[in-house]
Amino acid sequence: MKLTSKRAVDVAGLQVATLYAQALLDATAASGKIEETLAELDSFVTEVLDKLPHLESLFTSALVADDKKAELVDRLLKGRASPILLNFLKVLGRHGRLDILRSVHQVAQGLLDEQRKMVRVEVATASPLSDELKSRLTESVRQMFGRTPILEVQVRSELIGGIMMRVGDTVYDGSIATRLEQFRQQMIDRSVHEIQSRRDSFSSPAGN
Repeated sequence: MKLTSKRAVDVAGLQVATLYAQALLDATAASGKIEETLAELDSFVTEVLDKLPHLESLFTSALVADDKKAELVDRLLKGRASPILLNFLKVLGRHGRLDILRSVHQVAQGLLDEQRKMVRVEVATASPLSDELKSRLTESVRQMFGRTPILEVQVRSELIGGIMMRVGDTVYDGSIATRLEQFRQQMIDRSVHEIQSRRDSFSSPAGN
């Protein structure tokens, strides 16, 4: 199966998110609660921000003062979140950086995986993978990246067949649906080229 690679990175945003993500990991390292804090952050993103988009809009709005955002975080999470996470979110609020919280969350998890020589792999297939195929895929990824893979598998019937795999910012696409679309586009491009060639021959002196 031939896989194609696509990469799209917001370099500036990634740099800022990395600074805050590393600061969070450093703050939790001494307490030995890195995993617990990241799990807490993950829960905040998935259980609060995902389910309350209007709240996220307040956090990211330029119309709300930064100190007000920090106060809102304090009112919402004081007594519900660990002091480390609460203080971190308030720092983001005071610096007007709650808009990159999702990126910070992803980068922090990535940095932790890097430290532990693990790699998260999002896999999409047209039908459920058998245990044997999961094992083969796990071993293939291990050989490709030299790290222990954490597979996150989802079924997407629109793929028809094949597999799509995402590692970090890179998507490896080997699905039949994608190949069909690429073939369709090639046919369109070929037809356009032929039409243009005929038009050029008609307009040239030799064609008169």
